[in-house]
Amino acid sequence: MRALQHPRLLTRRRLRGVAMIEAMIAILIFAFGVLGLVGLQAAMTQAQTTGKIRADAANLAADLFAMVQTDHATMLSQYSTANCPGYSRCNDWKVKVQSVLPAAEVVMVANEATRTVQVTLSWQQGQESRSQYSSSMMWQQ
Repeated sequence: MRALQHPRLLTRRRLRGVAMIEAMIAILIFAFGVLGLVGLQAAMTQAQTTGKIRADAANLAADLFAMVQTDHATMLSQYSTANCPGYSRCNDWKVKVQSVLPAAEVVMVANEATRTVQVTLSWQQGQESRSQYSSSMMWQQ
C-alpha cells in the first residue's frame, strides 16, 4: 500500500515545482512591464521639458516684439545683436532670455529700411543638439 502512495507524492512535488516556476515567470514579466513604464515616464518627462522650453522661447520672442512696438521707430536699430548691450531695454530682455533658456544664444537683426526685426533664439538642453526658434516682425505705426 505504501508503494501505491509514492507516485502521488512524486506528482505533488512536481506540481509544486511547476507552480514555483510559473510564479517566477509571472514576476519576471511584471518586472519587465514596470521597467517599460519607468522608461516611458522618463521619455514623457523629457518631452514635456522640451515643450516647455520651446514655449518659453516663443513667449520671449513675443515679449521682444511687444517691447519693440512700444518703442519709437527711430530706436529700431538698437534691437540688433551689436547694439543691444548698449540699450538697457534690449539688454534687460537679453539677460532674461539667458536666465530662462539653458545655454541660450540670441541673434537679432534689425533693418530700419524695411522696419523689421528678426530674432533667433537657440539653446541646448543637456547633451542634446542645439534647438532654435526664429521669428520676425514688422514695426507698425
